[in-house]
Amino acid sequence: MNIESNRIEYKSALTDKFEREVVAFLNYRDGGIIYIGVDDNGKAVGLDDADIVQLKIVDRIKNNILPNTLGLFDVVLERRDENDIIKIIVSSGTEKPYYIRQQGMSPSGCFLRVGSSVQPMTTAMIDEMYAKRTQKLTLSNIPSPRKDLTFEQLKIYYQEKGRTLNDNFAKNLELFTKDGQYNYVAYLLADNNSISIKVAKYLGTDKVDLIENGEYGFCSIIKAAKSVLDKLAIENTTFTKITSTTRQEKQMVNSVALREAVINAVVHNDYTKEIPPVFEIFSNRITVTSYGGLVEGYSKEDLLTCLSMPRNRELMRVFKDLELVEQLGSGMERILKIYNESIFKFTPNFLIVSFPFENGFISPSGEINGEINSKLILLEIEKNPRSKLSELSNATLLSERTVTRELKNLKDLGKIRRIGSNKAGYWEIV
Repeated sequence: MNIESNRIEYKSALTDKFEREVVAFLNYRDGGIIYIGVDDNGKAVGLDDADIVQLKIVDRIKNNILPNTLGLFDVVLERRDENDIIKIIVSSGTEKPYYIRQQGMSPSGCFLRVGSSVQPMTTAMIDEMYAKRTQKLTLSNIPSPRKDLTFEQLKIYYQEKGRTLNDNFAKNLELFTKDGQYNYVAYLLADNNSISIKVAKYLGTDKVDLIENGEYGFCSIIKAAKSVLDKLAIENTTFTKITSTTRQEKQMVNSVALREAVINAVVHNDYTKEIPPVFEIFSNRITVTSYGGLVEGYSKEDLLTCLSMPRNRELMRVFKDLELVEQLGSGMERILKIYNESIFKFTPNFLIVSFPFENGFISPSGEINGEINSKLILLEIEKNPRSKLSELSNATLLSERTVTRELKNLKDLGKIRRIGSNKAGYWEIV
């Protein structure tokens, strides 16, 4: 294991100072990881009753630290060198300063990670952090545009995971503003809202020719996200590569990476301007665009090294409850295992992820690239000069209308000619 650092802390056992370590990472710009059951040298010494310790850790973080930390940490049981250890992933919080409840927002309750140690924050540091927090506009303090919200879809999703939302679920999920009104998080999770997530499909590599514009929304953001995933899964399995001897079908984009990018876009999008994420399918790529750019205090390097700072921790908590999100930062790890950082584009207001299609594969609609269509038809004619229109259509996965148009283009260009009648003749490649 790695040595202790500004982001890694080892503890042989759960001690009374545990909350200090968590608070320090919550207040630190990069967050961090705490291992319980590991000595100072990084050697796993194990824990007795690790399951019980895991429950204690969750309870202490939830109840002993303020502001609310739900959605900002994960507690994972791991096995190292035949020993049970616990890994606590702590994200950098967006409502700094965090502090130990009993000590209050004071130097004895607020801590910060400095190198590999934990240091108490000064009063000036606390005041500065708090001033920045109060200036922020977050979904939790924006009132819902509608008051008559219902949550039947959300309840069903929780029931599917073996969880039940009781009468206090809105309070437990932090769906109220400080004055008791439904907030914008509640609005996003409600059965009906005005948020629509678009999935657009274009004929070519730009946005000139729009051939499909689906809207998934006006419902719980959970349902909308699942609908987008279903739509992209359909689009992502309909691509083919045809050679002179074989026809290969393959997903154009790695499905795991695409799913993680979609969930990240939905969870981390900045909804304060009522701009939802957008998903676009081009002839050579699938693009995922989320609004809001990077969270303040969160850099491009932080993102690409899989550090986590949730923009909307309340949404993150719900998505994690429903197992749409696993460990903090794990989505980026899955994407970067398959694609390099060149697929990411950063602007002040948007984060764009473009997944390129693999070379040589095309959409079966055949409407995307005339040059590729022509090559496919020529390959089939080379194999069987007497191919009929329907046979060319079936072999190339192009519509008969497209095949007819491409045959005419090939004849006009002098690349093929028809020998004999349309019924009994054959094609000849010039």
